[in-house]
Amino acid sequence: MRETLVLNASFEPLSTVTSRRAVVLVMQEKAVVEHAHPGLRIRAASVEMPVPQVIRLSRYVRVPFRRWAPWSRRGVLVRDQHRCAYCGRRATTVDHVVPRSHGGGDTWLNTVASCAEDNHRKADRTPEQAGMRLLRRPFEPTPAEAMLSALGVSVREELPGWASPAA
Repeated sequence: MRETLVLNASFEPLSTVTSRRAVVLVMQEKAVVEHAHPGLRIRAASVEMPVPQVIRLSRYVRVPFRRWAPWSRRGVLVRDQHRCAYCGRRATTVDHVVPRSHGGGDTWLNTVASCAEDNHRKADRTPEQAGMRLLRRPFEPTPAEAMLSALGVSVREELPGWASPAA
């Protein structure tokens, strides 16, 4: 299922939803399509429309300010681009740098993406104890970085055409 970026009426990014939910919001006239996937269309008995990639809410929604992105296993894998922090291969699991049994918690700064082999090899030890080196240090993404990463857009990359100020 494709992800769709939801913008507030003021064009601030709010969240991502499935394309099915995005279509429902557009059909209920709660949102408008700002950008669609090129060449993809949804067809029904009486409706045909492009598959939305970005929608904007018709009414402004007040959102409390969020200082940090909530931690999740999926978020760690997305933050690390599904690359193992120890060897660089495809990561499928999340490893605690300081194991939970040693007081390490589920935090952005204590977890990294890891392949199953390295996670098993490191076991219940710190990287130093296991003789393993981290290729990159874990970091805490901002809420905006976490949302853009979930969409597959790096904050450090150039913004896509639909997100540029001239669009």
